[in-house]
Amino acid sequence: MTFISRRDLLKRAGAIGAAAAVSADGRDVHASGPERPDEGPELHDHAMMAAAREPLENLTAAEADLLEAIVARLIPSDANGPGATEARAAHYIDRALGGALASSRQTYTAGLAALDRYSRSSRGKAFTELSATDQDSVLIDVETGAATGFTGSSAVFFATVLNHTHQGTFGDPYYGGNANFIGWDLIGYPGIRTMVTAADQKSLEGHTLKANHKSAYDYESFTKATARAGEEGLPRRSSRDAGAKAGA
Repeated sequence: MTFISRRDLLKRAGAIGAAAAVSADGRDVHASGPERPDEGPELHDHAMMAAAREPLENLTAAEADLLEAIVARLIPSDANGPGATEARAAHYIDRALGGALASSRQTYTAGLAALDRYSRSSRGKAFTELSATDQDSVLIDVETGAATGFTGSSAVFFATVLNHTHQGTFGDPYYGGNANFIGWDLIGYPGIRTMVTAADQKSLEGHTLKANHKSAYDYESFTKATARAGEEGLPRRSSRDAGAKAGA
């Protein structure tokens, strides 16, 4: 079950990195974090911080429930910390399917339906009704291309959802995922900085640089990118702001 290996996940996430802050002349000036923190964040605290799912924008309720169950197994919550559920990866995907990921909307419609049909035919229950162990076995079939009923190989659909789940867990919170910076905290990413001092660099190398919990769009230099994102149908506020509003 390589796709739910926490060790492999953190190595991949560290390689993928979070969204980079770029200066006006195009130089990458963000600080990269270590592969993983010395100690993961407390699961309970993050679970309490995660905002409730907002009204759906593109997925149906049934599709969203199924996707939530899938991402929960791709990046599960465990003793090392919270996972894709608390990061609201499914929320990110739902919003992005109306913007940056719009070309994948039909892929999700067909793929989610095929996955649930396969679960019912091979395991006797809807995917959301299966135990975690049985859900994992279904996803292994989908990942390896052994699952039937898909248009093309089921492995293609699996790779698409896994990629988008990574984006929703470890991307910039501006886009609707990585709620409360859960993903960045999980991999020890200290946050985007438009300037990195010598002291910052020393702290980074010593794994002591404190996370600043800032989105790229918390910086004024990204106002033009913010406007462009809005024109493309992407959300204008970060999930942190949405969480604050929901808790008000």
